[in-house]
Amino acid sequence: MGEQPIFSTRAHVFQIDPNTKKNWLPTSKHAVTVSYFYDSTRNVYRIISLDGSKAIINSTITPNMNFTKTSHKFGQWADSRANTVYGLGFSSEAHLSKFAEKFAEFKEAARLAKEKSQEKMELTSSPSQESATDLQSPVTPENINGTDERVTPVAAFNTESRAELNAVPFPHSSTSITKHWEAELATLKGNNAKLTAALLESTANVKQWKQQLAAYQDEAERLHKRVTELECVSGQTTGIKTQKTELNQTIEELEAELKAKEEELEKLKEEVENANQLQTQKDSLTQKLQETESRNADLESQLSDLEQRLENSQLDGEAFRKSLRSLLELLDGKIFELTELRDSLAKLVESGSS
Repeated sequence: MGEQPIFSTRAHVFQIDPNTKKNWLPTSKHAVTVSYFYDSTRNVYRIISLDGSKAIINSTITPNMNFTKTSHKFGQWADSRANTVYGLGFSSEAHLSKFAEKFAEFKEAARLAKEKSQEKMELTSSPSQESATDLQSPVTPENINGTDERVTPVAAFNTESRAELNAVPFPHSSTSITKHWEAELATLKGNNAKLTAALLESTANVKQWKQQLAAYQDEAERLHKRVTELECVSGQTTGIKTQKTELNQTIEELEAELKAKEEELEKLKEEVENANQLQTQKDSLTQKLQETESRNADLESQLSDLEQRLENSQLDGEAFRKSLRSLLELLDGKIFELTELRDSLAKLVESGSS
């Protein structure tokens, strides 16, 4: 089955600055999918995130890891294998809490898996850890290869001894018996030396095989990570297509909004031009108003002068009328006197002629 995603969410991905060990460096321009993967064949949990075809998170969960919430929407954990610290920024506190719960759950599962693996390794490697002097269960290449056909030195000795005792007739003298057991003892010492050498050689082979196994495991881990990345890329093709469709829709919406803004900008330009024209007209009218006010002030000054002159003329006319009335009265008096004089003369003429 390989690795399968068991939980996914979306977040902004960061890594600690390797120089300052304080500042966060964004590894994604926008929120990306962050997934927990489980490898059933190796009982391994990993956190994987891809930005396009680039793996920006590839972290294997170990029992020593801790996920820390540093704010309501941000969390982080340290990966000693990658020699870095990862940070995730979520859109809500609920998403952060869910991710932290899954981290604790898979961390505990990784711890149990590690304990089971160690128990199996101890059971598998226990024969190779026995003393070289303990000849009851030596380490042989057959044991390392995993076969169940185990023959202990004691069993081999018993088999050989029985075969030799059956083949050699039982001696009837004590000298013959002593020589026979001395020969048996020499044979046993030779067999013991051979078995000890074989044990030491097997121990050296075990170390070599462990080194080769570790190298094979590292190579398998590297190849497995590469396969996982390729599987993630293949598995997220649909998601990438969906994101592409969403981005295209967003681009279309932005283009429509941009077009509307451009139309609004054209209208604003027209309004600005109209405002400039109105400002020019306003300046012209203001200048004309100032000229009109200046002329009005001149006319008011002239009117004031005319009123003053009119008032003076009226005063002069009143004085003239008074003088004229006085002259008329004087003239009337003179005329009356002349009339009386004429009448007196007439009377004198009439009285002289009579």
